[in-house]
Amino acid sequence: MKKIILILILALAALAAAQQTRREQTNRSPNPADDLKPNSDKVPDVYAISGQFDRVVTLRFKFGADLLAGMEKIVSDQKIQNAVILSAAGSVRGYHLHQVSNRDLPSKNMFEKDPTAPADMIGMNGYIINGKIHAHMTDDGVRCRVTDDVVGGFGTRRERHVYV
Repeated sequence: MKKIILILILALAALAAAQQTRREQTNRSPNPADDLKPNSDKVPDVYAISGQFDRVVTLRFKFGADLLAGMEKIVSDQKIQNAVILSAAGSVRGYHLHQVSNRDLPSKNMFEKDPTAPADMIGMNGYIINGKIHAHMTDDGVRCRVTDDVVGGFGTRRERHVYV
């Protein structure tokens, strides 16, 4: 009997560790008054910057690899400082992401994680600026654990511990 209870406790602990989590974080300016300033008339509504490609680097991940950690390793190993991320496609075995959760300043990020929810990566684009990755992804959708409804695809920024 004690053995059965121990097995049940361990099974419940494993389920609790793999549950979906969500937390919100506010990105405050060093000077909160800056968040209330109107847009400057000195900055145009739109402008163009020209550039050219010097090389193309293609990444392929083996099964079980951490997506962001792998990208960071290649950026470091290849000494990539500035780049454009053109595309990505494939499947992930779970997700850990963040997305903007409000329309005003200071901005707030909602962090979501579910290591047991697989998803198809429909696309990725973004930039590498001064060696830092700024990648945005679109996934196929997430199954809501409460209603079992599929919530439409989402655009997001990847966090660590997203495995291919």
